[in-house]
Amino acid sequence: MVEPVGNQYVVARPVYSEVFFDEEHEKVHRYHKTFVDHLRLIFSCTPQKAKKIALGVFPILSWLPAYHFKDWMLNDIISGISTGLVAVLQGLAFALLANVPPGYGLYAAFFPVIIYFFFGTSRHISVGPFPVLSLMVGAAVLKIVPDDTGNSTLTNNSTDEQRVMVAASVTMLAGIFQLLLGILQIGFIVIYLSQSLISGFTTAAAIHVVASQLKFIFQLPVPGYNVPLGIIWTLKGIFERITDTNIADLVTSLIILVIVFVVKELNDRYKAKLPAPIPIELIVTVIAAGVSYACDFKTIYKVDTVGSLERGFQAPVAPEMSVFQSCVGDAFSIAIVGFAVAFSVAKVYSIKYDYPVDANQELVAFGVSNIFGGAFKGFAVSTSLSRSGVQESTGGKTQIAGFLSAIIVMIVILAIGHLLEPLQKVYLIYHLQSVLAALALGNLKGMLMQFKEIGILWRKDKYDCLIWVVTFLAAVLLGLDIGLAVGVGFQLLTVIFRAQFPKCTVLANIGRSDIYRNRKDYTDIYEPEGVKIFRCPSPIFFANIGFFKDKLIAAVGFNPLRVLRKRNKALRKIRRMLKKGELQVTPKGFICTVSTLNDSEEELDNNSIEELDKPTDTKDLPIQLDWNSDLPSNITVPRVDIHSIILDFSAVSFLDVSAMRILKETLQSFNRIFVDVYIVGAHDGLLDKLERCAFFDDEIKPTMFFLTVHDAVLFILVKRDIAASSPKFKPIMDKENRDHYIINTNGGLRNRDIVEPPETKF
Repeated sequence: MVEPVGNQYVVARPVYSEVFFDEEHEKVHRYHKTFVDHLRLIFSCTPQKAKKIALGVFPILSWLPAYHFKDWMLNDIISGISTGLVAVLQGLAFALLANVPPGYGLYAAFFPVIIYFFFGTSRHISVGPFPVLSLMVGAAVLKIVPDDTGNSTLTNNSTDEQRVMVAASVTMLAGIFQLLLGILQIGFIVIYLSQSLISGFTTAAAIHVVASQLKFIFQLPVPGYNVPLGIIWTLKGIFERITDTNIADLVTSLIILVIVFVVKELNDRYKAKLPAPIPIELIVTVIAAGVSYACDFKTIYKVDTVGSLERGFQAPVAPEMSVFQSCVGDAFSIAIVGFAVAFSVAKVYSIKYDYPVDANQELVAFGVSNIFGGAFKGFAVSTSLSRSGVQESTGGKTQIAGFLSAIIVMIVILAIGHLLEPLQKVYLIYHLQSVLAALALGNLKGMLMQFKEIGILWRKDKYDCLIWVVTFLAAVLLGLDIGLAVGVGFQLLTVIFRAQFPKCTVLANIGRSDIYRNRKDYTDIYEPEGVKIFRCPSPIFFANIGFFKDKLIAAVGFNPLRVLRKRNKALRKIRRMLKKGELQVTPKGFICTVSTLNDSEEELDNNSIEELDKPTDTKDLPIQLDWNSDLPSNITVPRVDIHSIILDFSAVSFLDVSAMRILKETLQSFNRIFVDVYIVGAHDGLLDKLERCAFFDDEIKPTMFFLTVHDAVLFILVKRDIAASSPKFKPIMDKENRDHYIINTNGGLRNRDIVEPPETKF
């Protein structure tokens, strides 16, 4: 019964152990489905289930019939055209990162978008090339087909064809991984990529973007290095050839950099007043292509242009099995990173517009998109943050906007792609940089803002800060694929470290209420005499059970096993001395009749250690032995000043078999030296699991489990008769009965043979 009194309350109820509570309130033992039950459910078929599966595999069937044609169509058309123009430019630019000819970026901006239209669950993300993913594909391409600094046109064409096939094969393998993960319902894998890890990884990728594209900016014949510390070798090669810089490319780069930077800043500063962002990419593209063509930059200044863009689509190709064998790790990294980025962006929009996204179906959608795109010589795709922002900010409501953007890309491929052939590659690089928050060189602000996260994370959580730094350094120095693996491994190690070394605490009663907190954090505390309350805020398993045991021993101040062995050794010595007449029993205790003894410790230790670990048996002694009283002068045993230990398991989410065995041994050691142990706050199912694992016996019983710390404390106080004798525990406000916590024990305690008063006030 709960009686509110102002902003306080008085609770009257029995002191509950777990067993008593279950009996009192008739706990229902629910049926838990077995593995066979789950299989039967999975393979069952009903019309409702078939419809649900169909809507899950083809999400378009759920939203397209409900499409608001009059309200949404115009917005989707405007959004699709705007997004399509950006997609064309990004496709050309990101192809350079993938180390394939720019025209193949258009295939990556077309085919996956069409596939995602039917299979995707997000209505707002724009599917297509993503700089980090393109860079990872480019690294895999360089590993199979390294740079050739020769000038032979025939050699260059052959190299390009090989690289296109490698990029397509890696993309298809990444798509296969994503499809399999989606079919196996492993979409939860994205949770292992924390925000700190993704931030550090993408910042490192931005550094790689800058380093890998400097050779295009300065027009230098520097090979790529897909090895650990490859970025250092790349920078070394660039600076060794810096005197061969193409001035026309450099000047063009600086001009475009300034223009893009200024306009991007204006878009950010006045975005509330502008009806739509200024399409600086489109404007600069038109101007740059026109100037390059009119002034014949390719002939006069020897600048590198986009070159020939083939009209139409190429026939699909089969992947090369040799690439599959060589790039399994690269493809898996691409699959995970691509999905993680896309799903995180999709989740943002789903929360903003209140509709669900399915992680497993997103894996399927991107898997099929990459397989299909790779078959038509595209490269791996995800979602671009800037392109998705354009699609959403220009009014896009559904993936019809994405479908229309693909139509724009198709028009470029089939009809007007040749107009972009005079465009300098250096412009593409700077367009690329302007997109990565303004992508690296075009706008360093985004990258620098991510570096600021180091200080913020250090103040918030040092573990997250370390994850960011380690992932960043590993990805920069070792490469994106190895760096991602190192980052994930280090992140999991921090979780293991925090679980393996939890911050165990000793609790005390605060303000003489039912609240228990860390005794070091408060001054108004009460600790019942002879009672220790120990809390472990972590699962207990094979890796941290030793740490848990050590912390518990440190908290109570003695090792129970050592005390037990000392007591059994002392009993042997007492029996030997009584038998020899060297000890006499008096009303005041034992009196030693000899001044020295010749028994050695070795003689007493001849018996097996197992016998010393057994419970002490003092029934054959002529008097009741008090181990804390004065023993014979030549017998010393560690003093034990506590009689009860309460283990707060409210934060222990699971207990494995290895930890269970050591915990049982520890509890037995305490019981054998007459220290009662109580476990409180155990989660539902722990008692059932302990029973299944034969945890309980004559020494360890289910009655040691209580609902709360306060239940256990009150039970101990009544059992030990401390409540009546301790002045600290008496009611502290007799005049105003407002701060008392009343436990009504009229129902009695079924699990302990004690007699308790009808009511205890705390």
